[in-house]
Amino acid sequence: MAAVIEQEVVQHETTAGKTTAPVATEASAGTDRVSRTSVTSVRTGDSFDRLIQGIWLVTGVVDVMLGIRFLLKLLGGSSQASFVTFMYDITQPLVAPFHGIFNTTVQGRSILEPESLVAIVIYSLIGWGIVSMIRLMNRPNPA
Repeated sequence: MAAVIEQEVVQHETTAGKTTAPVATEASAGTDRVSRTSVTSVRTGDSFDRLIQGIWLVTGVVDVMLGIRFLLKLLGGSSQASFVTFMYDITQPLVAPFHGIFNTTVQGRSILEPESLVAIVIYSLIGWGIVSMIRLMNRPNPA
């Protein structure tokens, strides 16, 4: 989480004096009161917030696509459907480095592809590592 500093400055100014108006109400008889209040809020966040959010967004999109691939393989998605073919084509380069780590189990049309799960874990760890490194490099030095 990014460090968020919230600063609030409240200024009160009260002036009391004699009423110069010819008509005085019962509540303000004899005094003139002016009250002014100003509130200023400043939000200062980490300058790398957008970069960190972008990295998590990319990591999340990759993980969701790999999860969809895993479910389509597991549930026996038809390769004649254009969406299924599209998802397999898009995610093939992401899963390719992990082929052969575990045996792929096939039963009927269902395929248990553990390399998709391994890819999800590895890409999540890579995203976490990059975000941690950015936060470490951006950490304020103790004075």
